[in-house]
Formats: sequence, C-alpha cells, structure tokens
Amino acid sequence: MQVLVASRNKKKLAELNRLLEAANVTGIELLSLADVPEYPETPETGATFIDNANIKTVDGVKHTGLPTIADDSGLAVDELNGMPGVLSARWSGKHGDDQANNELLLAQLSDTPDERRGAHFVSACVLQLPAELAEKLGMRQHYEVEGYWLGRVLRQEQGENGFGYDPLFSPVEEPGKSAAQLSPERKDELSHRGKALAQLVRVLAELAEKSVTSAV
Repeated sequence: MQVLVASRNKKKLAELNRLLEAANVTGIELLSLADVPEYPETPETGATFIDNANIKTVDGVKHTGLPTIADDSGLAVDELNGMPGVLSARWSGKHGDDQANNELLLAQLSDTPDERRGAHFVSACVLQLPAELAEKLGMRQHYEVEGYWLGRVLRQEQGENGFGYDPLFSPVEEPGKSAAQLSPERKDELSHRGKALAQLVRVLAELAEKSVTSAV
C-alpha cells in the first residue's frame, strides 16, 4: 500500500520509516512529494497546526488518490506568548530559512534569563484516506493526532543533526543537550513528531493488514 507523506523533507520521511520498522509494520511504501507528479499546493493559511496539516492532506488525496499523511509542527516559546507557533517555518519572513529563523529567535530572547526560556515543540499529524478506500476497508477516512515535547531555548546553537529549531531546543529529558545532538532513535523516542506519528503507526498497520485482506 502506497502512502503519500505530503512533504519534501527527507528527514521527516525517514522518521516515519524508522517508526514503522520499529513496530514491525510491513506492507506500507512511503512516498514523498518528490516521488509523485507535481501538483498545485494550497497555501498553509490555517490558524492552527491541525488546520495546516489538513490543508496538505486534502491536497494530497485530491491530486494523487493516495492515503496522505501530513505534519505541521513548530516551536512555542513561553516568553513570546506561544510564538513562533504556526509561523515557525517563516518566522524570519522567508519560508524554510532555518538559519535566519534561529538567529531571529536568539535575538528576540537575548535579554531573557534562563528561567524564562521555557518552550515546547508541537506536532499535529493528519492521515486522510480516499473516501472510496475508507469505505472499502471499513476504516475512518480521517485521523488527527498531536504530540508535544517540553524543553527550553538555548543561548546558542548546538549539534549538527536535526533541522529547524533543533539546535536551539534543549529537551527536559536531556538537559544541556540540544535536539540536534541526539541520535535519530533517541529523538524518535522523545520528540513531538515521534509521539504524534507513533499514534498513526497503529492506523497504518491496520491499513496495511486490511488492504492485503481485501485484495485476497
């Protein structure tokens, strides 16, 4: 069963593949946006992470006919009243410029003492099945899950792994380290996205099993 992950971020695809392997889920082939014919993508104008993830899954199902998973995630900083939030990827004004986003965040928190540098990552993941497939397999068409990761914002970037705000985020489980200094397996265990995707792994296992049964 082919499943579209509505992202061009290879690291997100790798995260879900690792979770599927760890759960011994077989029969699911993950495709990225780079693996399917290009289609027009609706701007992510949602007010919440779930809203934006839904925008991406609707597009994926409509244009490819495949079950589609989408994630929208970001960093919520206590001192900034929960921002960057849904604006995390374009906090500096240009979408996806991780370095500029990190530099702006550091500048905004430059005078903030350590005890007020609390923050958390949020990940909203949506799985949407084509209506006909959901009916055929006796499954819901729509699944929404969320995951959270508590920590604090460091005063300088640390580590070479990860992406986005990972070099600045120190999780409560690994004080003094950044998310970009953790092994992929440790990050999967702790992270907001890992926690959200883990909830979808059970659904993907059911999807794989029922798709095989229905084809017999």
